[in-house]
Amino acid sequence: MTYFLGMEVNQSDQGIFISQHAFALKILNKFCMTNCKAVSTPSTQGEKLTSFGSQERVDEKEYRSLIGYFLYLTATRLDLMHAVSLLLRFMHCCDTTHFKAAKRILRYVKGTLKFGVMFKKEKELRLAGYSDSDWAGSVDDMKSTSGYFFTLGSGVFSWSSKKQQTIAQSTAEAKYIAEAVVNQAFGLESCYLI
Repeated sequence: MTYFLGMEVNQSDQGIFISQHAFALKILNKFCMTNCKAVSTPSTQGEKLTSFGSQERVDEKEYRSLIGYFLYLTATRLDLMHAVSLLLRFMHCCDTTHFKAAKRILRYVKGTLKFGVMFKKEKELRLAGYSDSDWAGSVDDMKSTSGYFFTLGSGVFSWSSKKQQTIAQSTAEAKYIAEAVVNQAFGLESCYLI
């Protein structure tokens, strides 16, 4: 197998590499960003997006289409997950600030077209989980955002980034909630994340 549902599969002696190079190029072409200047991160550090902005509204259909493409791209690009999940919150109230943030993701994709997920051959399969959260990252409701990913051997097989359902009173509580979500998602009684 070399190509499946927009995903390119490269099998070699080192392992299996799954990417979406052609699909990423298609997105850049569709949104006229093939000649854009690349950036090194998918989002600006410390940027706070809100649904109560006073910026000019943009075409919701085009914004939703772009976010939909990004969501499919996250099937092999966990580096985009956090930025895309933040933009998902503004599907109903997108303005020029949100569209500018989405275009930054496109500029990041331009510079990272060859990124994907590599599954190397390993002598020992070790399960490892990583979790983190911000504290009161959402300007609109002061809720925190949790993120996690799990690896088995060398490859990442599960990842997520989403807003917590409750308001944390401290960074410690936000991190505790993030760990509890991971434990529940994987049916674990106790999980110590690295």
